[in-house]
Amino acid sequence: MAKRRQLRGFDLKQVEGVASLIGVDEAGRGALAGPVVAGAVLVTQEFLEGRWAVGRSGRVNDSKQLTAAEREELWAEFEGLAVQGQIHAHFGVADVGEIEALNILGATKLAMRRALEGIYPPDAFERKTEPDLFASAAEVAAFVPTVSARILIDGLSLRNFPYPHTAIVSGDARSLCIAMASIVAKVTRDRLMNELDAQYPLYGFAQHKGYGTEEHREAVLKHGRCREHRDLFLRKLFAGHVDPAQMEFL
Repeated sequence: MAKRRQLRGFDLKQVEGVASLIGVDEAGRGALAGPVVAGAVLVTQEFLEGRWAVGRSGRVNDSKQLTAAEREELWAEFEGLAVQGQIHAHFGVADVGEIEALNILGATKLAMRRALEGIYPPDAFERKTEPDLFASAAEVAAFVPTVSARILIDGLSLRNFPYPHTAIVSGDARSLCIAMASIVAKVTRDRLMNELDAQYPLYGFAQHKGYGTEEHREAVLKHGRCREHRDLFLRKLFAGHVDPAQMEFL
């Protein structure tokens, strides 16, 4: 619990000199099927020093370290905080078609951009050109937000991402707002995978959420792929054994 409290302390240092922090994280990047989803959560110093953050944020952690029930409980609390205006939270989704077109990194950046724009619409930012998924270094340098916010993204720095950001390796275990964003992304994606399970009941999406478990791999070999499977990911998984391009869609 003491380690979890360090997440709030980390953000209190990061928020110095700005009005707010926006934590960003993704879920589903390594799955064989389904969308990639990003979450974004905006917090302020007032929130970080407030009653909920002081008394309740110790339960927040990297979403992968929490049970589904714990994530859902926190999601409900986040909704209440958002209604009260204490935080702002949003998610962005990039579907399988976009993953195939942009590759998983490009699709992840697209989902993150959509999550960020759900908090601050594009016209909240002054720039010489419209935001571009693959902005040049010069375009990124020309970015001047009209709002005072520092964007913290889990992982390594994203090259040519249209919004200046600070990359935090293992950020979901270090930053409260990134950990909160990871929960938003994970809960959203799990719910989407539950919906896909109803459409494609042969694969067990509700159990493994599209990741490459033994159960999932066997289901693909037995039934072929469905339209929610990522072709490139299947090619790597079954390299030398079966060509996914020859597997019929369900």
